[in-house]
Amino acid sequence: MTWKTRHRSFYYAKAPAPELPPLIPEETALLCIDVQNYGMVLADDPDERARWAPFQQRMRETLIPNLRALQQRFRAAGIDVIHARIACLLEDGRDRSLSQRLPGWNNLLMPLDTEASQIVPELAPEPGEIVVTKTTDSALTGTNLRLVLNNMGIRNVIVTGVYTDQCVSSTVRSLADESFHVILLEDCCAAGSDSLHQHELEILNMIYCQVMRSDELLEEMGLG
Repeated sequence: MTWKTRHRSFYYAKAPAPELPPLIPEETALLCIDVQNYGMVLADDPDERARWAPFQQRMRETLIPNLRALQQRFRAAGIDVIHARIACLLEDGRDRSLSQRLPGWNNLLMPLDTEASQIVPELAPEPGEIVVTKTTDSALTGTNLRLVLNNMGIRNVIVTGVYTDQCVSSTVRSLADESFHVILLEDCCAAGSDSLHQHELEILNMIYCQVMRSDELLEEMGLG
């Protein structure tokens, strides 16, 4: 089974095989979303630590090494690598969107300069790479990224990061609504659980983006 047949939802069960647009390097960018230190902190509570263990394993053994390798391959090919991170600009977080201030797990208070809000060292931006800071889920809605991408002549955005069903999904939908061609790399993303991850891939695939593995993308681009 290839990317053309995986993750088919009810709506696209019998749809023709999709085709990719020409992935011209000058018109393509890699977007890395919210792979930050806060997501790598182990919970003090043993039950919570056990509950999040599969996520931590996926981050350390799948997402980070795959995305690091992809970043390096794109840089070597002269393709732009762009980073988005979630952080508040004010210490008390008043600038956050409502979804980031409601009670619950998503209530993240991470000022700009805190250690928790920094991108993990393995995926840190290299000098000259664009980093946008957002106070919303979507990296497009919460920043000037749409303007920047348009100014750069970018038409194709390769999306990676966390969480598949939250900030990644919001960004994918926003990009699609702005008529960018979007590719979501399933092995460079993670959600709190694998079931959430897989379910969101099925929802997004073939309408908001094309879901692929990183090795499939590199082969399609002639970078494998």
